[in-house]
Order: sequence, then C-alpha cells, then structure tokens
Amino acid sequence: MTTPGSVAAVDLGATSGRVVVGHVDQSTGRLDLEQVARFPNGPVRLASGLHWDVTGLYRDLTHGLAEAFRLEPGISSIGVDSWAVDYGLLRGDRMLGEPFHYRDERNEPAVAAVHAAVPPAELYRRNGLQFLPFNTLYQLAAERESGCLGLADTLLLVPDLIGFQLTGAKVAERTNASTTGLVGLATGEWDTELLERLGLEASLLPPLVPPGTVVGPLRPAVATELGAPDGLDVVAVGSHDTASAVVAVPMRAESAAYISCGTWGLVGVELEAPVTSDAARAANFTNEGGVDGRVRFLHNVMGLWLLSESVRWWERDGSRIVLPELLDAAAAVDRPVALFDANDPRFLAPGDLPGRIARWCAEYGVAAPQTRAEFARSIIESLAQAFADAVREASILSGVVVSTIHVVGGGALNELLCRRTADRAGIPVLAGPVEATAIGNVLVQARAQGFASGDLESLRALVARAFEPVRYEPRASRHGG
Repeated sequence: MTTPGSVAAVDLGATSGRVVVGHVDQSTGRLDLEQVARFPNGPVRLASGLHWDVTGLYRDLTHGLAEAFRLEPGISSIGVDSWAVDYGLLRGDRMLGEPFHYRDERNEPAVAAVHAAVPPAELYRRNGLQFLPFNTLYQLAAERESGCLGLADTLLLVPDLIGFQLTGAKVAERTNASTTGLVGLATGEWDTELLERLGLEASLLPPLVPPGTVVGPLRPAVATELGAPDGLDVVAVGSHDTASAVVAVPMRAESAAYISCGTWGLVGVELEAPVTSDAARAANFTNEGGVDGRVRFLHNVMGLWLLSESVRWWERDGSRIVLPELLDAAAAVDRPVALFDANDPRFLAPGDLPGRIARWCAEYGVAAPQTRAEFARSIIESLAQAFADAVREASILSGVVVSTIHVVGGGALNELLCRRTADRAGIPVLAGPVEATAIGNVLVQARAQGFASGDLESLRALVARAFEPVRYEPRASRHGG
C-alpha cells in the first residue's frame, strides 16, 4: 500500500538549474510538479581553464530548497541529478578548486595518452562507452599530467558532490558512475585493473550505490539553513540527468526509442543487457547504466547546444533574439537548406558556431545558410537527420524494432524539430513530458519513500496517466537539402 507524499528534486542542467517539488499519489494517479526556483548555470573561464561555478550553484540550489520547504513543509526527501562526467576533487572535506567543465580544451591531448595505455577496442569491451574526448577517464589523465590529482583523496561526480555538501556522505551513484569509463561492464564495479593501467588510484573513488539508496540525512547545520526537519533523507536518484529522464519516458521499451533532448540529444533504446559488438563501437554507441539495472544504449548528438550557442553568439552585439520568433521564421524558410554533420567535433567548444557551420559547408561544397532564419532551419534539419540516423542505428544494433520515438526534455517543446524528426525517421514522434528529468528524479525518490511502488513500467504508467504527449505523424521530407 502506497501513501501520498512530496519530495524535492534538484535538477542541474548545463545552462540552468532548478528546484522542483513533486507530489505523488499512485493510488489516484496524481503526479504533478511545482517549480519553486530556477537559476542560471554556465562555465566560468579562469586562468586555469573553463570551470563550473559549483560553489555558486550550491548557494543557489540551497536558496531554492529553503523556498521549497517554506512552501511545502511536508517534503520527505531531496534528490539531485545533473549532467555527467564532470567531478570535484576533495582533500578531506575541502574541495580543491572549482570542477573543470567538460568543454575545456585540456581533454584532447589526454586522449592519446589513455589510448596508448589501453587501446580503444579494449576500452569499449571493458566499459562499453561511446568515445567522447571529455569522458571522465580522459579528464583524469589530463588532471594527472597537471599534478593536481596527487593532492586529492576523493573524487565526487557533480550530483554526489552536492550530496556530500548536504549530508557529509561520500558515495558514487551508479548511473552517473557508468559515464566515467571506469566502471567494468562485466562486473558493475570500479575497474581496478583499468585504473592501475591508467595510473589512477582506486582509493579516490567512493563506494557505488544504486538509485533509490538513502545517501544520508541532512547535516544539522544544513537542515537549519533550509528550514527542513532534522534527519531528512537525501536519496540517490538516477543522478545522471538522462537516467532520470528515461525513467519518465512513457514508452514500451521493446518497441520504442527515446530522445532526451536539451543541450545534448541522447538518442537510444532501453535494454536488459549491453551491446559491445564491433559494429556498436564503430557506430560510437554507448552502454550507460539506467535505473533498476537497465542499460541505456544510446548515441550522444550535439543537441540544441547548436542553436542556443548560435543565438548567444548573435546576441553579442546587444540585440535580443526571441527564440519562438526565430523558429517561426525558420519554419517559413521555403527553400532547401544545408544539412551538416551535427556531430562534427568542431561544434563542441563555445564560440562562433554560425561561422563554423559556414566553414563546414564551404569545406564540403554545400551552399551555406545566409540569414539567421536559414541557419536556424539548417540546425533543426541537421539535428533531425542526426536523430533519425541514430534511431535507425540503435534499432539495427540492438534488435529493437522501433515503432515510436519519444522526445522528452526541452526539445519536446520545439515543434519544428519534433515534426522534422518524425518526417526524416518515417516514424511517429510522441513529444513530452518536457519535465522528464525532474519527473524521473521525483519518482525514484517517491518509490524510496513509499509514495510509489513497482518496476519502471509501473512508474511509466503513472507518467502516462498524468501527461498527455503531442503526436507528430511522419510526412514526406522537405526543405532538407
């Protein structure tokens, strides 16, 4: 028997963070969210490179949590999710500087050093991860070369770092740990042999815990600051934001693909076991941990970063671009636009993305966009094609016959992107819920607190009852170049 209750979800994205209160009553089908705080997040360039302002982020999220407890004194627990791969280093209980940002330039030279110690094919067999130059093991190789790693005695990924500040407990939640490249695919534990070959100390890494684990109670001083009850639980959720988002995809996993679309587009299927074939490695697909031991077999696509960073670049002159108006203008473009490779590494770093797109077009003999509307349409078409290609590859590699694509996250609000993804994939797209990450965070906490029960399918049934998706049927592809 479940009881109704409320929990607080801290959801940290690459451009903003927020605190959400979730209300859950499985017996009546109630599942709703109330956003009580939102705050900016972004990189800070210091003399040492590109960093996250985690100290400022912690200040903002604790202010948000205090507001949550003011509005909803009956909150039973707190859960934290964030982006993957980035970490803080501690010596004792002191953080050794602000964590590096995964887009920092230091990572590229470290890739060769890692691959010299462990060839890429062996790495894939060991950890099942898509090659991305900012995976944690490459960042740690760069950290080792700088000499800073030797000062630390603990490494905590960002959500675990926030959890430590709240509770004093040092753990590594499994879904996010799976993105480091340091968890053995066969064992589900830290790969000590791999760590030794990379010259990394296993003692840096805290114990692994599954989603739903109570990390610990709030430190008394924190509880007082937040206006929270003494002994309130902090619960490990699917702390990689995509793991939380996938919990809230109202899908039948045996016949659906998902796209968790925000700064990144994570495109894949949910499996019971990993796929580590040579074909999967060649296609650069990853096997990451999901809630309840599921496998998120997916491919990272550059995502709406391409659009948001282009807008940021255009606004440097002081002008203000209204995104819905830009997308309306993009939808009205009535001629074919350039299709470019949305996954080209040149688009990873901040800066003049429109200029890089134009140079890509020149390099490949494609007519470049001329207006901002054409650039936006080109980005949308290129993302839709990358999404469609990734869904097709996920189906072939995994054996899942995909009949529906679920788009969740902020990208679910982008009608043009959802429609063009359906068109290019030739498969219906169901868009929503937009707040999938926060919903997944809430549901894992709710189950841990006894407000919900059952497997992922039971939790997804609750999502399906509470949120009606928007359906996009495929049409003949047009304006794509």
